[in-house]
Parts: sequence; C-alpha cells; structure tokens
Amino acid sequence: MGRILAIANQKGGVGKTTTAINLSASLAAGESKTLLIDMDPQGNAGSGLGVPIRDLECSIYDMLLNVDEAGAGIDVASFLHRTELKFLDVIPSNRDLAGAEIELVSMEGREFRLSRAISCLREKYDHIIIDCPPALSLLTINALVVADAVIVPLQCEYFALEGISELMNTIELIRGSLNPTLALEGILLTMFDSRMSLANQVVEEARTHFGDHVFKTLIPRNVRLSECPSFGKPIVLYDLRSKGCEGYLSLASELLQREAARKVA
Repeated sequence: MGRILAIANQKGGVGKTTTAINLSASLAAGESKTLLIDMDPQGNAGSGLGVPIRDLECSIYDMLLNVDEAGAGIDVASFLHRTELKFLDVIPSNRDLAGAEIELVSMEGREFRLSRAISCLREKYDHIIIDCPPALSLLTINALVVADAVIVPLQCEYFALEGISELMNTIELIRGSLNPTLALEGILLTMFDSRMSLANQVVEEARTHFGDHVFKTLIPRNVRLSECPSFGKPIVLYDLRSKGCEGYLSLASELLQREAARKVA
C-alpha cells in the first residue's frame, strides 16, 4: 500500500507547489512509483510537469464531483497523465476546482470525496503526493482526511512561524474526528540562504520548537528552481547539478530513510 503525503501550509509563497513537484520527481527518479495530485485550483503542479491544463477534459474537479459513496462512478485511469519521468504520473487541476468548494458544501460526506476517488490507487503507487491549496479549506480537509502524513513547507523568512499553530490545530482536529492516524511527517525549511542571519535564526528557532519534526534537509533559494516550472519540467530534468536539485534529491532520500526506519521499528 502506497503512502499518501499532503503538502500543506495555509500561507502562499512558501514553496509548497515547488516541493510537491520536485519531491514527487525526485522519488520517481529513484524508481519509486509516484502519483502527484493537484488539489490547488491554480493548477501549477500539473503545468509544472508539462500538462496543458487549459485543455483538460478530465481533472481532479471531475473526480471529486462524480465519485459515489462506494468509490465508483469514475474511470480513474482517464484522469492520470504521464510525465517525462517513467515512474511519475499526475492528476492535474485547473480553475474549475475553485467552484468545487461551493458545490461540495451541500454534499453528504463531503470531507471524504477525495478518499473515495483515489482509494483504488494506493496499491498502484509507492507514494501519492497531494499539493494542497494555500488555505485551510474544504479541499485541504479532503487531502488531510485521506493522507497518512503531512509535510509543511516553511520559508526561512520573517513571520515564517506565524500561522503554523493554526495548521497544527487543524491537524489535531482532523485526528480527533476524521483521520485519527494522521501524522506530521515533517517541517521542511525552504528558500534558505546561508548568507542571511535571519534565515539561520529561523532554522534555529524551528528546530528548537519542533525538534526532530524538522527535516535535516534545507531547500536553498535557487534561481534554477524558479525557472523550471516555466519549462514544464521538474528540477531533476531541468538542471540536475543545481543546488535546488541537490536539495530535493536529499529530501527524497531522507524521507525514504525515515520510512525504512519506521518499518524496522
């Protein structure tokens, strides 16, 4: 059974989608069968992997709206898009997903729509990564309900730790009612610049406050990471030797090591 990881933070501009794309691609580069699901109406996770989101006939929006209580009513294969990486598929989104918030409100079991839609995919992938929207919305709740664990990107900038407590409270609420096994996989420090004293202070403060929940890997501020989405490529295909690529390959390795350690324990 594959692990489902939600990439979540209610703040925008923290490297959430960049992490979703490049962690997925780095896992796939290591021949881990990986699926990336875009739950953000902006659709950047799909476009960042070369999917023409404006021409989509089927998106995650259609999956959420058409799945029934038994997890049927949809042809899951028709939603999967192949990427340039052999072991990476993506279920993209587009602006239609913005309307799902309103349409889902009146539906019974609205928090479980994503869980039902992708229930048959767990056995087909080693990892399923979900890119959440930058808000604690019904779409994010759907992701947290189906996820095994959450990765929280945290930028190494001023006010970085503000709002994290709200997300942690949401995770606790989900644990208490909808998904009791939901875990915090880790906090990922992004946009790190070792030349800035503030960035080093944020790293120290995060590790003091959250301890082992903070990944050892630091994702650097890197121009090549900023460029690759406009070419529809993850960093492993755009610039393998860049510092950004090294960072996400290191993150994938650290994640796999954590998973292996838990299996042994």
